[in-house]
Amino acid sequence: MLVSFHPIYVMRHGETEWNAEGRFQGALNSPLTGLGQEHARRLAKTLETLDLDPFEIRVSPQGRAFETAAIALARRANFLRTDDRLREIEVGEWSGKVRADVTPSGLVLEDTPDGPIALYEHAPGGEGFAALRARCTAFLNDLTGPTLCVTHGITSRMLRTVAMDQPSATLGSRPGGQGMIHVVENGMHRTL
Repeated sequence: MLVSFHPIYVMRHGETEWNAEGRFQGALNSPLTGLGQEHARRLAKTLETLDLDPFEIRVSPQGRAFETAAIALARRANFLRTDDRLREIEVGEWSGKVRADVTPSGLVLEDTPDGPIALYEHAPGGEGFAALRARCTAFLNDLTGPTLCVTHGITSRMLRTVAMDQPSATLGSRPGGQGMIHVVENGMHRTL
């Protein structure tokens, strides 16, 4: 039985050069594009309208998330606390490869999403959804109050999936998008 989670605001980093090229990043990093920096500035404007005083801020240590947080929270946070559990899902041998150039292998599991998200389950040497779910669950279980997280596309979806007590197979139904803020509170999801 899952615990009841505190409200979480989950921000995805802005567009990176590799996002624009359609490359898997995983543990690797590429810098924000001009559009990615604009995403971060728009996030800052959205955050200006919110009372973040009761919120703890946690950020993935990966450069693209940290850079987005630094821009978006420049006027709101004195320091950014990183948490390794917010890093993006590891994609093993596919790191740096263009998505169109990879071929998934393996069985589709019952608790695995369909469509493009399913690729992440099949990355050779990758982390897989069970391990990602375990680390997202551990992160959420450790929270002591409302939290703003700055993270990545697949990790963002998994955090929200776990917080809503949904199976991993529903990852593909979670909205994505760079420079977005998703809120999960009382088991319900909304996008700001």
